[in-house]
Amino acid sequence: MLSLTLSLRQTAARRAGRCTPRSCARALSAAASSSGAGTHTPWFVDEEPAYPRRQVPPHMPLRRAEATTTLAPLPADVPPQIRTLHTALAQSPNLEPGALLVCEPLPTPPGPPLPEAMPKGRRRRGRTYVGEGVQEPGGIWNWIVIAQVKEGTEKRGAIESVMRLVRKTLSSAQPPLTLPLNSRRAINDGWAMLDAGDFAVHVVSGSARERFFSNRESW
Repeated sequence: MLSLTLSLRQTAARRAGRCTPRSCARALSAAASSSGAGTHTPWFVDEEPAYPRRQVPPHMPLRRAEATTTLAPLPADVPPQIRTLHTALAQSPNLEPGALLVCEPLPTPPGPPLPEAMPKGRRRRGRTYVGEGVQEPGGIWNWIVIAQVKEGTEKRGAIESVMRLVRKTLSSAQPPLTLPLNSRRAINDGWAMLDAGDFAVHVVSGSARERFFSNRESW
């Protein structure tokens, strides 16, 4: 009888000391509310010290979120279609960060005049001076858009992908633009161009940009 009473007391003590999941959860929540009142960090998480943000070294490329802030600002009188295109190209993962440019083309200087030649023969033909002509102001396009793809991706379809994005953006712009037919010619020189009427879009590689667009005075 005494042994039975001792075993019953031990069983009751074990049951009383056992923690059920609901009671444990209530105990943890009560402890967290009492110890971490006024803070968002749980009581069982150590607070990490706040370190100053390190600047990106010059030899490392910027992340896209940081590189978008380094883009050249758009001119104030740029058409709305170019603004829409600029926003779409700035979010493209195929372009080099910060290598998106929208500008006005430089006017082409007139060439040297033809040398004058005296008339020849009985009919007095061959004279080259025909008077001063009237030159049209401006060039072919009013605006130029230059987008450079990432280095090493020009032969892996990056230029074609960006050109598809350009066509899709301009076709769905308001008002939509009438674009020329898509050329099926393979891009082997790292340079693709789209004539959009009042402006032209150039999608180039790094080497093509250095070769054809490095000196702005030449275009």
